[in-house]
Amino acid sequence: MSKPLTPMMQQYMELKKQYSDCILLFRLGDFYEMFFEDALTASRELEITLTGRDCGQKERAPMCGVPHHSAEGYINKLIEKGYKVAIGEQVEDPKEVKGIVKRDVVRVVTPGTNLNTGSLEADRNNFLMSVYRNIANYGISYVDITTGAFYTTQVSGKNKVLDEIAKVGPKEIIINENMAEETGIREELVQRFNAAVSVEGPGLFDKELAAKRIMDQFAILSLEGIGVKDYPEAVVAAGALIAYVSDTQKSRLGHLDSIQYYAASDYMHLDMGTRRNLELVETIRDKQKRGSLLWVLDKTKTAMGGRMLRRMVEQPLTDLEAINARLDAVEEMASDGLSRAEAREYLAPVYDIERLMGKISCKTANARDLLSFKQSIAMIAPIKGLMSSFKSSLAGEIEQGLDTLDDLIALIESSINEEPPLGLREGGIIKEGYNEEVDQLRSASKDGKNWLANLEMQEREATGIKNLKIKYNKVFGYHIEVTNSYQNLVPEHYTRKQTMANAERYITPELKEMENKILGAEEKVIALEYELFSEIREMLNSHTARVKSSAMNLSMLDALLSLAETASKSGYQRPNLNEEGKIDIKDGRHPVVERMLDYDAFIANDTYLDVDSHRFSIITGPNMAGKSTYMRQVALICLMAQIGSFVPAETADICISDRIFTRVGASDDLASGQSTFMVEMTEVANILRYATGKSLVILDEIGRGTSTFDGLSIAWAVVEHIASKTHIGAKTLFATHYHELTELEGTVEGVQNYCITVKEAKEDLIFLRKIVPGGADKSYGIQVARLAGVPRNVIQRARILLDELTEADITKNAERNYPDSSYETFEDEQLNLFDNRTHPAVERLKAVDINSMTPIDALNLLAELVKEI
Repeated sequence: MSKPLTPMMQQYMELKKQYSDCILLFRLGDFYEMFFEDALTASRELEITLTGRDCGQKERAPMCGVPHHSAEGYINKLIEKGYKVAIGEQVEDPKEVKGIVKRDVVRVVTPGTNLNTGSLEADRNNFLMSVYRNIANYGISYVDITTGAFYTTQVSGKNKVLDEIAKVGPKEIIINENMAEETGIREELVQRFNAAVSVEGPGLFDKELAAKRIMDQFAILSLEGIGVKDYPEAVVAAGALIAYVSDTQKSRLGHLDSIQYYAASDYMHLDMGTRRNLELVETIRDKQKRGSLLWVLDKTKTAMGGRMLRRMVEQPLTDLEAINARLDAVEEMASDGLSRAEAREYLAPVYDIERLMGKISCKTANARDLLSFKQSIAMIAPIKGLMSSFKSSLAGEIEQGLDTLDDLIALIESSINEEPPLGLREGGIIKEGYNEEVDQLRSASKDGKNWLANLEMQEREATGIKNLKIKYNKVFGYHIEVTNSYQNLVPEHYTRKQTMANAERYITPELKEMENKILGAEEKVIALEYELFSEIREMLNSHTARVKSSAMNLSMLDALLSLAETASKSGYQRPNLNEEGKIDIKDGRHPVVERMLDYDAFIANDTYLDVDSHRFSIITGPNMAGKSTYMRQVALICLMAQIGSFVPAETADICISDRIFTRVGASDDLASGQSTFMVEMTEVANILRYATGKSLVILDEIGRGTSTFDGLSIAWAVVEHIASKTHIGAKTLFATHYHELTELEGTVEGVQNYCITVKEAKEDLIFLRKIVPGGADKSYGIQVARLAGVPRNVIQRARILLDELTEADITKNAERNYPDSSYETFEDEQLNLFDNRTHPAVERLKAVDINSMTPIDALNLLAELVKEI
């Protein structure tokens, strides 16, 4: 029979049983210790020493630990690796308890509930998301507990859920069991979005409790006032999120005081592929901000403004009035350089008010955080004054929404020392004059220390011990220290307290009495200061709504100023938004490419699309000529316009698009067992299923992962389907190497041909990067291969083979074997696959009456036909 665990280890195991999915940090003195499997995991992940501890059984328990004062860094490392961490603290004062000190978990830290803002990206929300699947509908809710931002929506269909997740980019997702039953969904969420995913039981996603949780959290009597009453799945998702946050934080977070419901139709729909292909907030290859659209537009001065601008880029508007309101504000700020510069100067010293308010609400803010908070809100008054000079409606709304918070500034100014310590239990936090009792206790402590200094001088004179010193340490308190060389002079009334190698320590009744007074005063003042600081922090917390409103308006102002600054510095122009379904861009430029290059080196191009004769543009030209850049720039210009941004063009008249689709390139999806062609066809199917007549579609090659005729047939059918008003009628840019598709101009209504111009100079190919009407006659594949560095002997052999294949009239076989090449066909002799004209020889054969012919006549006719062919 195994021995029982020690009492301390029994306490650990009881807590671990409650938090079995977490790594439990168990407080022992000045360390957080981990045991058994947690210790093995932590020692490996944190690269710390694994030791052992007697646990009452035969074998020692594996153990490792980290100092409590530096635990946050270790916790962050575990969180980044996807673990949950439960923090088990001592909840009793060891001085007042006999036996084992009671411990309990005071907080659970997960990737989506990490309150350590120092470990988070400043310009990106740290969202925790819940997804609730009912039958056909899904409820989605997400919250950033560091800022209080809280959103919910309801969608139908798995693809729409994935698109919302792609837009939000949560660090952690909780799903209900019904959602988890979808084959492979958990693995897909982890792999695609690099998020921590956990399946929670029905208790968390309880329909009956969801509404009550929401009403309790927001102190309301009905769901109608917050606009979620008619969306039951959204209510369940939001209620589950509130319960999860409450369970992990062990408290109600006051700054989660509102929730915003939105419908997918409120914003332009962008699926995962489009967000990736357009590189809105990060690049495809490196997953870095540099090289993305956000990188170009982001000149914000505050972390709040950076997060707001990111949301604007990820969620373009579809409401014409709201877009024009942003454009009016950006135009006004762009044209007034002095006011814009002054406003940006005022914003520069502003800290992250939203996250500071989150720390205040979560009771993790220290005195220095309050000083940063005061400094930040002190800038609201001059900003508000400056905003009164702007006349646009949105600028006026921002000015009205800015609360100068003078009372909060005065509170902090009168109470918190300008240079407080980092910790809250060290004293020195409360400013002199704020609290009379604190001042009295400090005076007593100060007078006592002056008394000690005088006593030291008196004792030296009385005893003749020149190096006598009165010292203090936490173990022995105040004492008189005398070196061994003066031991013969020590008076009889000194009581020995400690013997050291080179000295002795003594105490006297008089010194002991004063020690009690000094230490008592110091302990009291530290406890009182902490109590007062907590009261001040709670007073600030009671004004959460005012602070959040001002912070939101500051962040919107910062984002608009950023767009205005970019427009002014980069020569962008205000787009006109129309409702006629027309896109008319003059001298459009790619915002990212032109910034990467010299601005003057970028070749601008025009674009015209409408809902009638120019709704589908087929674009041909060689690789590397700029087709992809051109098409992406059109999509980005349209998207920027709906953000409310000026655009890189001389003029732009742009209609509202409900969606932008891009199918650009493809690669094997090995994880799901899909080939390049399968990935491509899946993306095409998504476009054909969801695109509308108000959508903008970007197609960069279709059908090149299969045989030439298969691919050409699919591409042809796709063009017909998208171009047809009966089916979709979407405005489309379609780049292709299938030159046969250019024959659709004049055959399919709305199709127009364009090509990227190039110039041949002997073996060299010069890319002019200008788009003009008409179709290209060849792809210049071999020239591009030479530019890519393919060995010269291979290039020479390819030219010989191309000539032989062309002369031998075996295009059909060659193209079947080489689907990525576009060999020229015989203009006069080669039959056209998509032309209903027949060869003259066929006409002669149709006219022959074979029954009236002699064998000699038949042989002569055959010879003539052979000669003719």
